[in-house]
Amino acid sequence: MRFASFVHDEKIGYGVFVTEDRILDLPAAARKAGLSLPADLSGLIAAGAPALAVVRDLLAQSSLSLPLSAVRLTAPIPRPGKNVFCVGRNYLDHVAEGYRARGTETKLPEAPQFFTKPPTAVIGPGEPFAVDPSVSAKIDYEVELALIIGKAGRDIPADRAWNHVFGFTILNDITARDLQRRHDQWFKGKGLDRSCPMGPFVVTRDEIADPSALELSLTVNGEPRQRALVGQMIFPIPTIIASLSAGLTLEPGDIIATGTPSGVGYAMDPPRYLKAGDEVVCEISDIGRLVTPIIAYERP
Repeated sequence: MRFASFVHDEKIGYGVFVTEDRILDLPAAARKAGLSLPADLSGLIAAGAPALAVVRDLLAQSSLSLPLSAVRLTAPIPRPGKNVFCVGRNYLDHVAEGYRARGTETKLPEAPQFFTKPPTAVIGPGEPFAVDPSVSAKIDYEVELALIIGKAGRDIPADRAWNHVFGFTILNDITARDLQRRHDQWFKGKGLDRSCPMGPFVVTRDEIADPSALELSLTVNGEPRQRALVGQMIFPIPTIIASLSAGLTLEPGDIIATGTPSGVGYAMDPPRYLKAGDEVVCEISDIGRLVTPIIAYERP
C-alpha cells in the first residue's frame, strides 16, 4: 500500500492510494462505514495491524476516493514526534569524495554515524527551501532512502530488524556545509528550518520485494548529480536499526534516513551549491519523486 498525508478543503487528512492518481480519504471513509481510524498517519502506523486491516476493508468497499489533483500533498508525517534520525557517510563513494575534497586520506567509518534533524526541518513535496546568505553560503543536497518505523523496539537484533519497518519514503537531507564545518559537528548544518523535504508517499514494506535493489537519483535543474543502489550502503538497513536501537527505543512513526551516495555539490570541482531558482528532484525507484524548489529567503 501507498500512504500519503494531504490538505483538502483546507483540512489536513491522510489516505491510501487506490490507483496512481486517486487517493482514499481514510478518516472520511471510516466514518461513513461506521468504523474508527486514527486522525493522522502517525496514529495509523502506531495502531498497527488492526488499523491496517480496517484500511484493507475500506479499500475493498469504499468509493470515496479523491483525484490526486484535488489535494495538496504534505510530508507523510508533517510533524514527527521526535527528531529525524540520520546516518552520515554510508556510501563508499560518498565517503571517498568527502576526503578527496578535503585532501585527506580516506578512512571508512567503523560504525554507523548518527545525527538528527529537528521536526521543524520537515517539509513536503513541492514546498520550497529558502537560501539565506546571512546564515549559509554553502547549501547542499543529499537524496536518501528513509525508513518509517512501524513497531517499537529496543536492542533490536539485525535478523529481526525488518519486522520493525512500516515502510519507505524519500528524504532530501539539505545541508549547510559551512555551518557543518564551522561548528565541527553535524546538527547545526543539518538542522535548518525546512531542510528536510520528505515524501511524497510512504510505500509499505511488503510492496518492496528487495530494498537493496532500489535506485536513488537526484538532479538539479535536470542535471544528473547522484545515482546509486541501496545495496551499495556500507551499513545495510538491518545493521543501522540494530545499532541505533541499542539502548535506545525506536517507536512507531520514527524516521531514519539511511545516508546519501556520491555526487554532492561540495565535492564537485569546483564546488556547486544550491541557489535561488534551482529545482532539486530526488527519485527512488518504486517509491516516487520528490521535488524541492530553491528560493531566496525574505525576512519578515
